Amino acid sequence: MSKEAMKLIAGNKKAYHDYFVDEKYETGIVLHGTEVKSLRLGQCSIKESFVRIEDGEVWVYGMHISPYEKGNIFNKDPMRPKKLLMHKSEINKLIGKIKEKGFTLVPLSVYFKDGRAKMELGLCRGKKVYDKRESIAKKDMRREAERDFKIRNL
Repeated sequence: MSKEAMKLIAGNKKAYHDYFVDEKYETGIVLHGTEVKSLRLGQCSIKESFVRIEDGEVWVYGMHISPYEKGNIFNKDPMRPKKLLMHKSEINKLIGKIKEKGFTLVPLSVYFKDGRAKMELGLCRGKKVYDKRESIAKKDMRREAERDFKIRNL
């Protein structure tokens, strides 16, 4: 079998700073023609986006796909809600988890896999302020240790 080809388009680093990611899910995205062309050029932002489950369907809001320059009347609204494709059993499982205290769905990345646009969702719990400080301190310690190791090995 051939290795799966993945091309990352947009990532959401802030999600890892603000949330603990418990589980990850891969979903398809329902797009129109010019939106796919714009995605292939890497013109997408998911920094301010969020995910909701409404009437048994998963929707992403706030995902910005810039209008395709060479497109004309076929360009869609860049901020329109986009439907995500998941199995019904996964959606029902997520509904149950979200009803638990503190869980939310957050978009983590958008990428192409085997020519199809995909989004990685994270089932997340919010971090408290002291958790954020703790993770920043750990990163700083790791960075300093790597720097010391690099200096010693020169």
